[in-house]
Amino acid sequence: MQRLLLLSLVLSFQTVWTARFSQEPADQSVVRGQRVILSCVVFNYSGIVQWTKDGLALGIGEDLRAWPRYRVLRVQELGQYNLEILSADLSDDSLYECQAPDAALRSRRAKLTVLIPPDDPVIDGGPEVLLNAGESYNLSCVSRGAKPPSMIEWLKDGLPVEGANSITEVLPDRKRVTTRSYLPIQPVDTDTGRNYSCVATNLAVPTGKSTTVTLNVHHSPIVTLSIEPRSVLEGDRVTFTCQAHANPPIMGYRWAKGGVVLQGARESVFTTKADHSFFTEPVSCLVFNAVGKTNVSILVDVHFGPILLVEPQPKTVDVDSDVTLNCKWAGNPPLTLTWFKKGSNMVLSNSNQLFLKSVSQADAGQYVCKAIVPRIGVGETEVTLTVNGPPIISSDPVQYAGRGERGEVKCYIASTPPPDKIVWAWKENVWEKEKGTLLERYTVEQSKLSSEGGGVLSTLTINNVMESDFLSTYNCTAWNSFGPGTMIITLEETEEFPVGLIAGGTVGSTILLFIFLLVLVLIFYRQRKGSRRGVTLGKPDIKVETINKETHSLEEDSGSVSTASRMVKAMYSPFKDDIELKSDLRSDTLDTRQEYDLKDPTNGYYNVRASTHDEVRPASHSTMHYSDYRPPGPLTSPGRPQACYDPRPPSRLSHISYAQFNTFTRGGQSQQPPANPAPATSEFPGDCSLLDSTSQLAYDNYGYPSHYQTYRMGGPAPSGSETGLGKYGSSTRFSYTSQHSDYSHSRHTQRMQTHV
Repeated sequence: MQRLLLLSLVLSFQTVWTARFSQEPADQSVVRGQRVILSCVVFNYSGIVQWTKDGLALGIGEDLRAWPRYRVLRVQELGQYNLEILSADLSDDSLYECQAPDAALRSRRAKLTVLIPPDDPVIDGGPEVLLNAGESYNLSCVSRGAKPPSMIEWLKDGLPVEGANSITEVLPDRKRVTTRSYLPIQPVDTDTGRNYSCVATNLAVPTGKSTTVTLNVHHSPIVTLSIEPRSVLEGDRVTFTCQAHANPPIMGYRWAKGGVVLQGARESVFTTKADHSFFTEPVSCLVFNAVGKTNVSILVDVHFGPILLVEPQPKTVDVDSDVTLNCKWAGNPPLTLTWFKKGSNMVLSNSNQLFLKSVSQADAGQYVCKAIVPRIGVGETEVTLTVNGPPIISSDPVQYAGRGERGEVKCYIASTPPPDKIVWAWKENVWEKEKGTLLERYTVEQSKLSSEGGGVLSTLTINNVMESDFLSTYNCTAWNSFGPGTMIITLEETEEFPVGLIAGGTVGSTILLFIFLLVLVLIFYRQRKGSRRGVTLGKPDIKVETINKETHSLEEDSGSVSTASRMVKAMYSPFKDDIELKSDLRSDTLDTRQEYDLKDPTNGYYNVRASTHDEVRPASHSTMHYSDYRPPGPLTSPGRPQACYDPRPPSRLSHISYAQFNTFTRGGQSQQPPANPAPATSEFPGDCSLLDSTSQLAYDNYGYPSHYQTYRMGGPAPSGSETGLGKYGSSTRFSYTSQHSDYSHSRHTQRMQTHV
């Protein structure tokens, strides 16, 4: 019995002195900006006590430095650890807990609710709402940022009004709410001066916050808009008059044209210059007062050129289908409309519509819709008609490539719709688009040509073009949903010209042009008779005769002369008075006798005869016998080397001035050879030898022997400037001295003799 009593006393003592919460925090509400205290009392505990906010420890001690507005109110003797929050804010709206870690004690979680009153409500249009009589209107009141959401009540002259509708909107912090209330009203004239109030309340402001507006019901201005004159020509001046009355009085005017405000127009009368836009863009007069505004518009009866109202739309149809194209113009006075195809003057229609029946691919293209306003103007627009049909292939039927080079055969396919299939066929080869690149030397590439209306260019490429490629035809065929289109193309070999030939041809063509002009002059004077023509120098007994003979060696060497050389020789033949060049160059002997009619500078005093002999390259010389001839002296000075011909280097076409060919002596004085000509081992003095050109075609000028002298016509012999060639050394382009040139084969020679 005593033991039981002792045990009971021990248990009672432990129960009395064990740590526990004697007061735990409770849920509370606080208005933003006010002070709040959360209670926490721990009995029989002397350790650490801390607070948590949403599970986050606020700190230990009385002053919580991380939370300036938070403080722990500690009373050690009472075991009191209350949490004080100064100037509560929305961020303090959380769950709080008091903890005694040493005794492993945790209080219940207390919810602190921060109440936020709504902002002052606002009625749209306040403080005075201007309304038009008879027009429905919604009074709108907004109460922003309340927690909890505010309740809105409408009062009319202090009395509640039913029929309002409210909507709420949660703000981004997800705690505050904005409330908007709409009150529909139907104002009448007697509502002027009435007060409508909006009252917003919540737990933070039980008495609520309110705002009031006053209605001011007016009617809009009544406006009449007139124009003078009623009909004008484009460019004439027109006057608009805006007459209006309103209650309250009119505050102002605003003018606009086509919806664009006309700056500077602020009076009831507006004057301007009319153009064509005034017919389609109305002029409006807007009159406003304190309540509202009235806008009245008018169109001007202005005479103007055509204006396009409905743009014609492009059409795409199948072949053999019917199609209608639309076009609408406006003009004043009424216009005349015509349709025609671009590039043609044939009128197809005179209405807003163009109807084409059973169109073909030839009907595709641009169509023009043209409008004419008599005595005013003309306008036109174009529309595209696309006709779906089989592919149309437009490529050159003959194309070219070089042997051994990379060749291309091009096939342009114009197709609407685009081709579904393209096939190339040549020799034993067939290529289809779906199979891609061919083997060996052939490849095919496709490309779209946007600049050609969506056409397709199919190119067959041949690497290392061979002879067999020129013997085949190339079939390009394309299909679409309307059928096939095909074209046969042949490949021909291009003519290649060596670079050297091109360069030589360029230089040669320049020279040939000069020769050609000279030949024309010579032909004009020489070709007056047949192959044998007599040339009378003004007296019947004076005649010049030229006899040409060509040895058999000409035939032997003709094989070395190229075709091009033959062509050039043939071209020069008109001015060769001693050779008629045959195309086959196989004539053993060419004997041509020609007579020339020239003016006789001596009036028929002399008789001159020239002859040619087949010798081993003698020099051409001219012997003249004149009764009054007195030699001025030797042609060459003692010790002076004999002059000789200096040919140009061999080339494809080498020559000396063509002006030297077949020229005749024009002497004003008699000439005779010296009595004792200087001896010479050959007719070519010095080291001069027979000229042998290695070119395909060469023209060699042979000089006279040194003992012959040449005078200019009508003057004395030039002293000290003559050469062994019987010609001035500096005269290389044109000569008026008597000098013969051999421009035939190198073994053909000519000698000219003059007899009196």
